[in-house]
Amino acid sequence: MKKLQEIEGNGGTMDKKNRMLLIIKRLRREYPVLRSALNFRYPFELLVATILSAQTTDAHVNKVTERLFVKYRKLDDYIAASPEEFIQDVRSVNFFNNKAKNILAAARMIKETYGGRVPQSMEELVSLPGVARKTANIILYNAFGMTEGIAIDTHVKRLANRLGLTLHDDPVKIEHDLMAITPKKEWGDLTHLLIAHGRAVCQARRPEHQKCILANICPSRNS
Repeated sequence: MKKLQEIEGNGGTMDKKNRMLLIIKRLRREYPVLRSALNFRYPFELLVATILSAQTTDAHVNKVTERLFVKYRKLDDYIAASPEEFIQDVRSVNFFNNKAKNILAAARMIKETYGGRVPQSMEELVSLPGVARKTANIILYNAFGMTEGIAIDTHVKRLANRLGLTLHDDPVKIEHDLMAITPKKEWGDLTHLLIAHGRAVCQARRPEHQKCILANICPSRNS
């Protein structure tokens, strides 16, 4: 506690590791309840929702999956699905055609290669169609409580740059920078905290610096 109090008194002069500790402390006070914004009942549903969420809002994905998860209740339902019909089922999300193909291909691969269970390692998850590191990190933490990295979405990318935690635009490089300055036990929640703050205060077009609990340690507050 004493260390964090000392950090708070240092304003913008602290190093990145100490600034990250303070960012997490303040955001946890502001957003005490953390959960995935995507609705799901079991790991494959989270995989489906996360693939659908690329360049589509979580709120819209939840509207789509509310119907989808009633129609397709288990892995075998996706395997048996008509590709043409499934495309129509997800047509309202961006890039629906490729997403539909990847979801059905991932279902088949999980059945044939992983015994019908969503794999629980980064290496295995990124072997699935439509799954890159961000999706894999989301699944590992939110479905299995495991942390192998930090999921970098548009909110995380924006806040990491505004807070001076990275100078990169590439998600893999941003993830590497954040992992280097964040205790591993915080990796999973960091994504949720930054997303929550990005939606509520640090928005893309008009960040509300006057309301921001991080304003006095944020390099972009006067920009």
